[in-house]
Amino acid sequence: MPMPPMPPLPLVDPPLQIVLVSPQIPPNTGNVARTCAVTGAGLHLVGPLGFSLDEKSLLRAGLDYWSEIAPRVHRDWPEFEATALRGQIEKLHLFTARADRTLFDATFAPGDFLVFGHEQLGLPPALLAAWPERQVAIPMREGMRSLNLAVAAGVALYAAYGSLRAR
Repeated sequence: MPMPPMPPLPLVDPPLQIVLVSPQIPPNTGNVARTCAVTGAGLHLVGPLGFSLDEKSLLRAGLDYWSEIAPRVHRDWPEFEATALRGQIEKLHLFTARADRTLFDATFAPGDFLVFGHEQLGLPPALLAAWPERQVAIPMREGMRSLNLAVAAGVALYAAYGSLRAR
């Protein structure tokens, strides 16, 4: 028996935003781009990037969704802060495995920025130190280091959407 069609994810206005700070692995970024496309979320890439935006593995992972997202590229964090965040610190959710608060404790709102760091190093210590109250963790089993960047971004994005729907 065929499954009934799934209802579409409602659009959030303004859309949630995924921010990748210094991503290094093209397929991770491509997969995050694909997740942004299917959810209607925005994508910000904050340099320095560890790859070129025309790299084949990046484009392959994002499939044919690149035209749907138009990622905004920022030279560095200060440029992102000045042009996208514009002083709206309450909209930041800094994802780190070392946070005391989980994404289930966070309050999400339309237009929030879900921020993820470098695949091996995470977010820069200075950024985490600047806003300790904005740090959020995805719960994991004891002794596990971290999730893959693309998986973490997807988990966080869907948790944020679920939180918005529950209101």
